[in-house]
Amino acid sequence: MSAWAKRIAIAIALTAVLPLLEGCTPQPRTERYYLVTVNVELPYWKTAFEGFQKAAQEYGVTVDLRGPHSFDPQAEVAEFRSAVASKPAGILVSVTNSSLLTPEIDAAIAAGIPVITMDSDAPESKRLYFIGTNNLEAGRLGGQRAAAQLNGQGNVVFFTMPGQPNLEERLKGYKDVFADFPKIKIVEVFDMKGDSGVAMDQAQQYLARKDKNRIDALICLQSSAGKDVGEAVRRAREAGDPGRLLIAMDADLATLQLVKDGIIDSTIAQKPYTMAFVGLKALHGLHTTPITPLAADYGLNPFSPFPAFVDTGVALVDSHNVNAILQRKESAGQ
Repeated sequence: MSAWAKRIAIAIALTAVLPLLEGCTPQPRTERYYLVTVNVELPYWKTAFEGFQKAAQEYGVTVDLRGPHSFDPQAEVAEFRSAVASKPAGILVSVTNSSLLTPEIDAAIAAGIPVITMDSDAPESKRLYFIGTNNLEAGRLGGQRAAAQLNGQGNVVFFTMPGQPNLEERLKGYKDVFADFPKIKIVEVFDMKGDSGVAMDQAQQYLARKDKNRIDALICLQSSAGKDVGEAVRRAREAGDPGRLLIAMDADLATLQLVKDGIIDSTIAQKPYTMAFVGLKALHGLHTTPITPLAADYGLNPFSPFPAFVDTGVALVDSHNVNAILQRKESAGQ
């Protein structure tokens, strides 16, 4: 066979084979998943979305982070409705206000859209299940630390947002522990309204109290408060204050650095990356292998295809282990 004839034969063979090869190439998936929350600019939610994106890359699907840039439960509801209207393959949502979001979650489930809660739950809704921290145990862990550091006595204040399910559970956990220490007095549970600057201003007022009104411990139940309340404590120390116990929540870099500097005694660390990573995998599984019916009382079903709760874990970070966590974050490029 001549060289020219060989070229013709190869071209014909490729013409026959290439369509087969193209058919074997994985096609991009078209489904979209949403992570819905509030305060989307917080480091906590940026970390969570990284986990969401990582799982999405594995499956070749599209993801989006939706929510207001401030603490606005009504705006979160609007973002959730918008996500539902686009008919996504699934939604992972952190519930800021359960009474507002429960009917929206139920409507999504009725429309055949899988909804899983993360970080903060709405157990009265028809959401499939919850992925996140056992917030009651997180509060108890912080309460045990506070009681030990206070030697069982002192005036305590909390920074929180009343009514948010996960924060209420944390507060209950602290109160459970303090019930065994009658000399620990909860002076105030302060509503910071989702604004860490408001928390900082109030912390300065607490730190100015003297004598029997002195505040001995400041406890942050929400992630953004730690760094700004910590700044108030730092300034007070520089002005000659002997120091107060400060316990924070979560493990963003600013909070960890204040633990390293000795301003924050300790922080209760969650795993937002893991919550969202596992959440996307769960939603993708529900899309590829649908459960029928989606709207059912799986909580009472002994043969339920869903767990009731996926606990992603919690840990106390203090001066003994903070460097190890900072090194892990640095190696991850955060």
